[in-house]
Amino acid sequence: MIETADLILDKARYCDWKDMYENVWSREEAARYMYWRVTESEEDARRRAERSVAFQKDHDAFFIYEKSSGRAIGFAGIKNIRPGVCEESGICLGPDYTGKGYGKQVLQALIDLSREKYQVTSFIYKARQENAVSRHLAESNGFSEYDREEAYDERYDQTYTLICYEKKLS
Repeated sequence: MIETADLILDKARYCDWKDMYENVWSREEAARYMYWRVTESEEDARRRAERSVAFQKDHDAFFIYEKSSGRAIGFAGIKNIRPGVCEESGICLGPDYTGKGYGKQVLQALIDLSREKYQVTSFIYKARQENAVSRHLAESNGFSEYDREEAYDERYDQTYTLICYEKKLS
């Protein structure tokens, strides 16, 4: 469990399927820049919660809980991609929970976890070019652009540009 001023990042619990469905998985605006499709039914949300619980057992991935309400409002994770370097594996907050500084808290928590668990000296963050909010999060937290990659989104049958950021950690 990781705690910030307003949030708790913790392993997924099946009982949070409804919060995740209502706050994140059923929301097109949450899925827009991610690699998943909107969940269209409560039954699908239950199955998705089961998969999330199973996946998070063996990965540095978490549901994000708002302390004040106790509700599951998003998810986030990291990958150790090589010695000394971790990368965020996605940060997603439900649209009703953006603009509150939660993204910054999540990003800092992931960086801190990477330092503690993997002794990293560099942290990678990637954002789609058209995702101004995500790019702002990286840039306002001291990340520098180091590359751009072309990628393909099967959901929309289109290519997009992925901006790659890095932050050197001391």
